[in-house]
Amino acid sequence: MIETFLLYMALGAVAGVLAGLLGIGGGLVVVPMLVFALPAQGVDAAVLMQIALGTSMAAIIFTATSSLKAHHQRGAVRWDVVIRISPGIVVGTFFGAMVASRMPTHTLKVIFIVFLYYVAAQMFLNKKPKPSRRLPGSAGMFGAGCTIGSMSSFVGIGGGTLSVPFMTWCNIPFHTVIGTSAAIGLPIALAGTAGYVVGGLGNDMLPPLSLGFVYGPALLGIVGASVLTAPLGAKLAHSLPVDRLKRFFAILLLVVATRMLLGLF
Repeated sequence: MIETFLLYMALGAVAGVLAGLLGIGGGLVVVPMLVFALPAQGVDAAVLMQIALGTSMAAIIFTATSSLKAHHQRGAVRWDVVIRISPGIVVGTFFGAMVASRMPTHTLKVIFIVFLYYVAAQMFLNKKPKPSRRLPGSAGMFGAGCTIGSMSSFVGIGGGTLSVPFMTWCNIPFHTVIGTSAAIGLPIALAGTAGYVVGGLGNDMLPPLSLGFVYGPALLGIVGASVLTAPLGAKLAHSLPVDRLKRFFAILLLVVATRMLLGLF
């Protein structure tokens, strides 16, 4: 049990750094690692992906909070963007999580694997949308929030892989984009956690110490380390060559996605 808790802490430490460094919330690391680790705790395969996604969302509440504080202190959060996009984020994420709670875990794995390959390709090729316009109006921001939130709930992330391109496309400076993405991760995590908790209540296949599809021991270990390392990631984001780090991370995502893909057969 101690070894398992230490594993979750190590996972949380990595997730925290990535949350601050790349504005991705850490879910791209947390979800696949939970998929690999949870079966050792006797988690039923039928609910494996839902628990991984729900626990990842709950952990992002803490990593996003720690990361956004660090970015806010550096003046790198556009709070007007956060306020305008949050209503759509909350609606899209909550209902997306409710839908995902009722989907077969195999289907969710396929969705997540495809998403990993997509993100890896984007990071490795370093493709960025050309900043060609300003932020849309209220209806456009609500629609963008719903899209980012619903997709985030299906893959257990803080939305950075979607909100970063969106804000870059809207001509927001990149360092501000990262900080704002970290702030947007908080309403995504709150709404997504609520959706996975409600969606998992009464499920007979949940392991002990679970609240809906949120697994307590994993959450505790991940959060315990991630809140300490997220500020470090935010600091590194302003001093390291982020493009090179993205390419390295893309290779890691390709390895993880392939490992998960092979596990389907």
